[in-house]
Amino acid sequence: MSNHHDTGYKELFSYPELVRQLIEGFAPPEVAAMMDFATLTDHSGSYITPLFGEKFEDKVWSVEVKWDGTRQRVFVYLLLEFQSTVDHRLPIRMLHYVACFYDHLIKTHVTTARKGMPPTDPVVLYNGSKQWTAREDIYRMIRPEPPGFMRVYQPHLRYYLVNESAFSEEELAERDTPLSGIFEVEKASKDVDALQEAVQHLAARIRAHPEKARLDEVITRWLKRHLKRLGAEAEKALEQVNSLVEDNAMLAENLQTWAEKERQKGEAVGLQKGRQEGRQENARETAINLLALGLLDDDQIAQTTGLSLDEVKALRSEQPH
Repeated sequence: MSNHHDTGYKELFSYPELVRQLIEGFAPPEVAAMMDFATLTDHSGSYITPLFGEKFEDKVWSVEVKWDGTRQRVFVYLLLEFQSTVDHRLPIRMLHYVACFYDHLIKTHVTTARKGMPPTDPVVLYNGSKQWTAREDIYRMIRPEPPGFMRVYQPHLRYYLVNESAFSEEELAERDTPLSGIFEVEKASKDVDALQEAVQHLAARIRAHPEKARLDEVITRWLKRHLKRLGAEAEKALEQVNSLVEDNAMLAENLQTWAEKERQKGEAVGLQKGRQEGRQENARETAINLLALGLLDDDQIAQTTGLSLDEVKALRSEQPH
């Protein structure tokens, strides 16, 4: 189960505004068009899954949808998948989670087996850097594919994948929501200058949103958690910032200071690396000269130059005979 930094995301998706932005901005448009987002209701909880022997606390929301003149409540099952490697069991897990959730609905008297189960909309949100290679329908895991008369008896459950890394900067900018700003910050985290810019864009999008007070509070907390994972200096940059909107000037100044320290650190590391490479090259040249003189054995040359014995032997093998 995902156990990296999904905790902050679970808080983000406890807010209907961000659930709506996820569906409107990143799910198929025909799905969002059916939904009455004013009816979003949080049904999240902690359920024991016997198959995997774990608790899962992913987000479950219901929303009323309308098709063919009929209103129906659909459950949006949001699985937050933030593992360092892709879990190829995910289609099995998703099938199991949905089955456990249906069982929960029966046990809590939301419905009965006779009445039937409500539709679900399984969504997987993935923010890893590695390419997503897990099957998106459990049926695709069945190999070899059975003959036609058996296919109807095989399990089917497809989830919709929202892969953050698959969206370009331009695509995220087009969506122009606080959530797309969060995704931009995630994607920019390895580049200090890009992260600076992404955080400023995020603050501007929060400021322009009708629910800016609520979103500012929760996204500021998320950003502090996010920067904490990037190191002590990054965490310090937001230490005194309690609002991305109200403390914008302080935020910009602190991020600029952090960026400058990171650049200085990088320059120092580069300088140190250059010195080490220079010393190494000098040692190699000295060893080559000593080998040419033929006065010392390999052990003595290694002790004199600081090179390893293997390095000296390799240099000797390269010398003309």
